[in-house]
Amino acid sequence: MFETATAGSLPKPGWLAETGKLWPEWKGTGSDLLQAKADATLLWIKAQEDAGLDVVGDGEQARQHFVHGFLEQVEGIDFANKVKMGIRNNRYDAMVPQVVAPLRLKGRVHAFEAQLARAHTRRKLKFTLPGPMTIVDTVADRFYGDRVQMAMAFAELLNQEALALQADGVDIIQFDEPAFNVYMKDAADWGVAALERAVQGLHCTTAVHICYGYGIQANVDWKHTLGEEWRQYEQVFPVLARSSIGQVSLECYHSHVPPELMALLRGKDVMVGVIDVASDVVETPEQVADTIGTALRYVPREHLIACTNCGLAPMSRAVALAKLEALAQGAALARQRFGQG
Repeated sequence: MFETATAGSLPKPGWLAETGKLWPEWKGTGSDLLQAKADATLLWIKAQEDAGLDVVGDGEQARQHFVHGFLEQVEGIDFANKVKMGIRNNRYDAMVPQVVAPLRLKGRVHAFEAQLARAHTRRKLKFTLPGPMTIVDTVADRFYGDRVQMAMAFAELLNQEALALQADGVDIIQFDEPAFNVYMKDAADWGVAALERAVQGLHCTTAVHICYGYGIQANVDWKHTLGEEWRQYEQVFPVLARSSIGQVSLECYHSHVPPELMALLRGKDVMVGVIDVASDVVETPEQVADTIGTALRYVPREHLIACTNCGLAPMSRAVALAKLEALAQGAALARQRFGQG
């Protein structure tokens, strides 16, 4: 009851990459960089286990960015000539690669870190991939000329890698779709369908992570424009409830999401965000347990997973570690409070 997990990303150590950045530059190259990525992955697996998390991940230590880490192994994308583009409906600008030809995988994308993680933990292993709609919103299209067609092309590639990750022994494959909170009608019209294509043939647990973004300033500023009630989930949750996706995440703690929206996910496991990723203030176990208690009014206890609101990548390592411990301790307190009845 009340399993614990993170949304995915964790801070990169200073000896691996720049700290405090969502798009950090690597500190090394070649074999030295590969070894550093492996060391950081193992460090965070141990840290998650020591904190008491039930589900662990690789912390996305081998990826510069949660989207671009996948795109680097895709043919048909020009990384040499990046262009500036507004992403997430122009919430912020980013230098993005261009799709210039038919999309194909060069080979395996995340075998290195997934197999490394699987070999070094006996706990449930979750691995994250970018969702097709979010990828489409993070590249410049110079070939397809149609967002839906390009999303389905990416979904096919994601499915190939997801099937391989399943064969690697990954227990949960999660697709990150922050774009679902920005383009709500598109998400309902074709975003979930693209996600269904990405999970085709999987028998492991599948998940989708939706949130209001990392704790970077552009996202914090955007949240201030959303008013007293954040109802973006309301448009896509009913569609996800009818889908084959097993788990759905949502931002909860320190957000203005009406908690009753969780009821729209009836039948799904709900990853309830109980840790704020936009603040360095570390939650107390009591605060985490209180948030779980609120969610229990709308989510059956057997379907509730305590999670972070989003990834912790831009945070300091010390704060992230403390928040992981608070997450596990708060879930333990919630088990005592709310029991098995």
